[in-house]
Amino acid sequence: MTRVVLFDLDGTLVDTAGDLGLALNEMRRRRGLAPVAHASIRSQASHGARGLLGIGFGLLPGDDGYEVMRQEFLDIYAGCLTNSSDLFPGMVDVLEAVEARGLRWGVVTNKPARFTEPLLDHLGLSTRAACVVSGDTCPQSKPHPGPLLHACRQTASRPEDCLYVGDARRDVEAATAAGMPTLVAMYGYIAEEDQPHEWGARGFIDQPLDLLGYLDIDPRYP
Repeated sequence: MTRVVLFDLDGTLVDTAGDLGLALNEMRRRRGLAPVAHASIRSQASHGARGLLGIGFGLLPGDDGYEVMRQEFLDIYAGCLTNSSDLFPGMVDVLEAVEARGLRWGVVTNKPARFTEPLLDHLGLSTRAACVVSGDTCPQSKPHPGPLLHACRQTASRPEDCLYVGDARRDVEAATAAGMPTLVAMYGYIAEEDQPHEWGARGFIDQPLDLLGYLDIDPRYP
């Protein structure tokens, strides 16, 4: 029986692609470059600065200038991370239904705490979440299972009593290594070349409200 629902943040709980793209395209504007299309940004948004600098400038970790560009991106993003980011449609009802059933929910993300915490504060979620594990909370980030196991300790729960919802392969890999069942958020930031049905998740949801069926909660709630 699921007692705790854990969510990835970007592309699962919150639609942050618009603000991530705003930061990337501001970098390109400063260099006289045309903006990157939203569709391209969306497919890479789950990969954060690494993915966005890849499509925006062809830069990869280890390349000359990557760290300088990465810091510039993060500094710009810090100033616009609550510009348009919001819960995915239906997620408000999902969280209310989970709480009404007496279940708890939390966040496990690779997003650094300097962005995770103000974003959740802005959305009024910080005091509602049973745990918030950011990308720099633990020594390792996903796909290492450590952040999910840390969430279990924070909620005094076993991995098998939790359900993790994410939109990237690393989410499924981390949960599998932790012994935790996983659902893939197909509405999230999944690239065309991704093969989510090969990741080994327990199931797939096309919209947030589909999660309620896995929790035996009436999807018509409220």
